[in-house]
Amino acid sequence: MRTLAASQSTHPAGECQNAPEFPLGSWPLDTPGGRFFAEWDPDAPVTREGQLIFFFQFLHVGGRWEEFMRGCPLHYIGNRGSGAVNVMGTILLSVLAGHWRYAHINGVRGDGINPGLLGMEHTVSEDAVRAAMKRIGEEQGLAWIAGQIRDSIAPVLGLPWILDIDTSIKPLYGHQQGAEIGYNPHKPGRPSHVYHSYFVANLRISLGVEVRPGNEHAAALGLPGLWQMLAGLPRSSWPTFARGDCGFGNENIMVEFESRGLP
Repeated sequence: MRTLAASQSTHPAGECQNAPEFPLGSWPLDTPGGRFFAEWDPDAPVTREGQLIFFFQFLHVGGRWEEFMRGCPLHYIGNRGSGAVNVMGTILLSVLAGHWRYAHINGVRGDGINPGLLGMEHTVSEDAVRAAMKRIGEEQGLAWIAGQIRDSIAPVLGLPWILDIDTSIKPLYGHQQGAEIGYNPHKPGRPSHVYHSYFVANLRISLGVEVRPGNEHAAALGLPGLWQMLAGLPRSSWPTFARGDCGFGNENIMVEFESRGLP
């Protein structure tokens, strides 16, 4: 036994001893735009967008991008439209680049690599994205996005989890739809929106957000969206229990949760 123990390494090399070391050359990666090859060069300056090919491979292997576009409610008739793939791909590239305004979309228009990885013909302007969003009906668009969120995280919800519900105030500047003066602790008297949000606790996974005018901050006003979200899940995927702040600790809300069998 002593001889055997002495011949074993504390940290055995395992399969790595047979694996080639970097740099090896090229990795074949299947993306929505076809098969591409990525090369590793530790000395080359690369932006964070240069790593998106691996994320696009993840979307393709899981079928998420194809499923996302299959149910997309954006449709064009004729050959003069921007194309749903080009519009949604431009939005995705903008989001992954960290943008938070429509005007920032123009920052991805000079990218000559990543659009092709998503199967796009080209990127579109911010004006084209704005016009495309107006072509999607609100109810149809929300149902589409909600279904995509549920499908993408459904495997996780098979395990016990906690539903975290919260209400956040977002102060607004200028003239925005739904901006109302209500409870606003940081900017009293400033119009705002209220975000009623539902999360998988401790995982930072959003199940949905319902945006309401600033004067609709009461916790009960966010419950219709919550029950609608849970109705789209099988009962086996419901949370073990829900938690919220003191605004949810009133009799009416507690009774409604108990009547639905959600502790």
